Amino acid sequence: MSDSKPSYNIPLGPIHPALKEPILFTFKINGEVVEDLDFAPGKVHRGIEWMGMRRNPVQIAHLCDRICGICGVSHTMAFCRAIEQIAEIEVPERAHYVRTIVAELERIQSHLLWAGVAAHELGFDTLFHLAWRVREDAMDLLELITGNRVNYGIIQVGGVRRDVTVDQFPKINETLAAYEDVAGKLLKLFLEDASIRVRCRDTGVMTRQQALELCTVGPTSRASGLEMDVRLDAPYAAYGDLDFTMVLPDQYAGEIRGDVYDRIIVRLLEVVQSISIIRQCIDNMPPGEVMWETKYAKILATCKKAEGEAFGRVEAPRGECFHYVRMNKSEKPEAWKVKASTYSNQMSWLTMLKNEQIADIPIIVASIDPCMSCTDRVAVVKDGTSAILTKQDLHRLSVEKTRRIQGC
Repeated sequence: MSDSKPSYNIPLGPIHPALKEPILFTFKINGEVVEDLDFAPGKVHRGIEWMGMRRNPVQIAHLCDRICGICGVSHTMAFCRAIEQIAEIEVPERAHYVRTIVAELERIQSHLLWAGVAAHELGFDTLFHLAWRVREDAMDLLELITGNRVNYGIIQVGGVRRDVTVDQFPKINETLAAYEDVAGKLLKLFLEDASIRVRCRDTGVMTRQQALELCTVGPTSRASGLEMDVRLDAPYAAYGDLDFTMVLPDQYAGEIRGDVYDRIIVRLLEVVQSISIIRQCIDNMPPGEVMWETKYAKILATCKKAEGEAFGRVEAPRGECFHYVRMNKSEKPEAWKVKASTYSNQMSWLTMLKNEQIADIPIIVASIDPCMSCTDRVAVVKDGTSAILTKQDLHRLSVEKTRRIQGC
């Protein structure tokens, strides 16, 4: 960059091509180079926690499904794990295996969705269509198992609402075999294509030390060489029974650079890993029930007697997702806080985007697989005091702003 050129600011968003969810970026640009940046999330706050604080745990499980259209299983499982710890509910072993199967199918469809988005950001739309066509098989399998393509509604406090039955095994194995066939093709197209390599190698770099200091999680951290995976660090569901290892980019490339290319490697290899995990679950599925108690009235009665607090942690497709819950012998939680993976990863944009070209902003932003619907929160702090905005408050403020804009 040249000192003779004056810097200027470019606002990008909240709606823009780098991300399909709203977030406002402000870039300080010199020539074509990003000198500095800031971002402002909070555009899609929906008051999920506020709504949950007025519902019982069984109802909140369904609400958790709607925190994110991609990783609803992860959020619901994290919440249920917290409640189950507080109420001392023992989840049946078979339910753990069913939870693992749907969680890994969710990881496959999430990573393939991201791969398609990444290809689109790079202008490689034929690859975008291939990734999303292949993703449909995982969506069809989730529909077969849960009855839904999104908002699966299968995880519940104490187990799962539907079993994976023997007559579903052939279709599951058929789909996994199809993924094994196409995995090599996806790896070749994404990682051996010259244009993708040129655009993504040494672009949006985050070193291992930076990833550690920024507390990044999931594939974003593993692509920089951090060995962190909740499934292995603190096994839950059936993961403690299964044989798998951490996915790092040097397993494919022989080195770790922490760039966009390494983030592609990690996510594609994790698709292959998820196929293996589901196969192990199918082969070793224990017999038995899938719910601790089939009568919801008894589950609610048990939750109502519960007192204490707990964290529920899972490895969502984007990284660690955890829910904090505190119960105080009441039908509703006394406290419930959700921390999605993107909340941990979004600060890495400040490191990745500095000194990069304007043209690379979309793929670098997309490379952490952000999800603002999971992340956005409202915290109003003014004059040293905090306040909670109700649904009525938000509606009133929206009406007032519209009237101000219209000059009414």
